[in-house]
Amino acid sequence: MKICKFNLAVGVALCAAALFAGGKPKYVFVFIGDGMSTPQRMVAEEFAARIGYGELAMNRLPYHATTRTRSANAIITDSAAAGTAIACGVKTGNAMLGVTPDGTPVESAAEVAKRAGMKVGIVTTTTINHATPAAFYAHRKNRSELYRVGLDLLASGFDYFAGGGFSGKEDDRSDAMYRGNIYDLARKAGYTVATNKTEWAAIRPGGKSLSTFTQKHFGFAIDEDGSRPSLAQLLEKGIEVIDNPNGFFIMCEGGTLDFAGHANDAATNLREVLALDAAVKVALAFAAKHPEETLVVVTGDHETGGLSMGFVGTGGKFYVERLAAQKISTEQFSNRIKGMLRDDINLSFEQVKPLVTEKFGLVFGGDETNPLRVTAAEEKALRAALEKDRTYIRQRMADTTAHDVKRRYVFASAARGVLAAHAGVGWSSGSHTALPTLTTAQGAGAEILVGMMENADLGDRLKKLLSK
Repeated sequence: MKICKFNLAVGVALCAAALFAGGKPKYVFVFIGDGMSTPQRMVAEEFAARIGYGELAMNRLPYHATTRTRSANAIITDSAAAGTAIACGVKTGNAMLGVTPDGTPVESAAEVAKRAGMKVGIVTTTTINHATPAAFYAHRKNRSELYRVGLDLLASGFDYFAGGGFSGKEDDRSDAMYRGNIYDLARKAGYTVATNKTEWAAIRPGGKSLSTFTQKHFGFAIDEDGSRPSLAQLLEKGIEVIDNPNGFFIMCEGGTLDFAGHANDAATNLREVLALDAAVKVALAFAAKHPEETLVVVTGDHETGGLSMGFVGTGGKFYVERLAAQKISTEQFSNRIKGMLRDDINLSFEQVKPLVTEKFGLVFGGDETNPLRVTAAEEKALRAALEKDRTYIRQRMADTTAHDVKRRYVFASAARGVLAAHAGVGWSSGSHTALPTLTTAQGAGAEILVGMMENADLGDRLKKLLSK
């Protein structure tokens, strides 16, 4: 037994030495799909193949690891703890950013890169002070300290920030640490501030920039109209403006992917994975020009929704291509229904049916062999859902003092659910789950990511690689 233990120890030591035998990468891309685990990547792979998109680039990377995601204090992590593990290489408690469980600040891989003379970019489709991007530059005991997270962003001195705004907290005068509007402070700190696509497009290499295109998160890819850059375009611009002889580190997050998972909105979720994959392709195109110097890593911080491939309603068969019929997110369709009912409280189900067909591809009557034909039971459920929304709106209109809370209208969720059932896609949760994520990698140092590992191992190994 002692000999076995000795041999095991030697084997582990040799493996650890082998992990860091390669050279230090000059260019590092870390992609994080918020809420993206193996199911999201595999369902998106099938969807992409069946609609003609082709193979997912992220799933073709040669090195891969299964990554456990629990936080220091819970088996189901939140994005702050998971982001901290990936960024800083330590497990911390849920809601904590860039600190150990006792509140001690810890350096992130991005900060290691900056200290080593590399330029750093942070790109996201969420607010720029949201948990995942913040994990790379902020050091706070609670992710809710949004104004202070904004101060940490400026203190980082990172070179390229692009995403949503500061959650409306950029001028939070109620904070005891208030020092002024974050945008004003950014300009004083030497940042070029862009708040629309035109200003962002005008940014040139050589300085620091902060670009935000909305006060809050981006819209879903399925809803975007081109008024904001795509995630891939944000990354392309980032490469352009921070490429330099000392190299760079870029974290690129598909953040709104998580929101689609919480909503169990499969079609929207898959479009978010494809949007992230388009950004991965941008990095791989860059890597093709610098194959010996570039590391590309794609991972997820946790799984959201408990997505499954196969549904009892379809006899276990999988028709994911049917989700291509959906042309709008559940969130936007919910807003549409709210507006229609407020305009006409007596709106009939017959008046709504054409919109359901247009936006979800569901048909009422006609050819019985049509795979998207609504059954009698499904139509009954849809009618009942519309009545629930009508009742809610009527109550809000009658009581003008009532707070009109943000509410996802059940008719929108019902329509989404009918399409998902016809596609064979199911969900087990409306929240995060403890499923491990899939991490894939290519390039200089990619061999550090193999086997079964903790999410903190990823951050720790990145830091060691960048510290060589």
